[in-house]
Amino acid sequence: MAEGRPAIRVAILAPTPALRSGLRGLLAAGEDIDVFAEAAVAEQLALLDEVDVLVLLGAEGALPELRPWLEELDTPAGLVLLSEEPRAARSLAALPVRAWGLLPPEAAEEELLAAVAAVHEGLLAGAPGLLGPLLGAPASPDEDALPAEALSERESQVLQLLAEGLPNKQIALELGISEHTAKFHVSSIYAKLGVTNRTEALRRGARLGLITL
Repeated sequence: MAEGRPAIRVAILAPTPALRSGLRGLLAAGEDIDVFAEAAVAEQLALLDEVDVLVLLGAEGALPELRPWLEELDTPAGLVLLSEEPRAARSLAALPVRAWGLLPPEAAEEELLAAVAAVHEGLLAGAPGLLGPLLGAPASPDEDALPAEALSERESQVLQLLAEGLPNKQIALELGISEHTAKFHVSSIYAKLGVTNRTEALRRGARLGLITL
């Protein structure tokens, strides 16, 4: 845990003990994450408060059941859903949460930790293939056309640092953010530019005049 930074209080909602144990194991790798509660169904969350981020493994149909609990929280929580359903993005966007993320159930430890950190900071997080239907991201962008969704100021800074050859850890130090957040920004840049790796991102960023090489 970073010195002076409070832990992200995470609750897990998954239908079986095995699934909850698996998620708990992945989240335990995050030094700044405190998994303080877990439940099988939404009703068991009724007595929980002060939740920063809820990690939910389940179908989109479970989301409406969470609304009463989410509305009762004094401070809006973030929500990360592990689901293969692209339509779930629209359901998540309609919930009273601070921010949300959408990842496939087989998401890697690094992806899950980055999503939790990003959502905790009020950022949208998720796999491009799942967020595409909501964001309208083009599958094959025109190399000379600006991305449908402009890069944020922070994403532009991250892209420039990528162009300077800095790894994610050094980008995080340079900008005073966590490495998980830096990784999230990189993933968001890839999604907005319609690319899948650093080389493609730099090539397209240069063509669009977004970076100086």
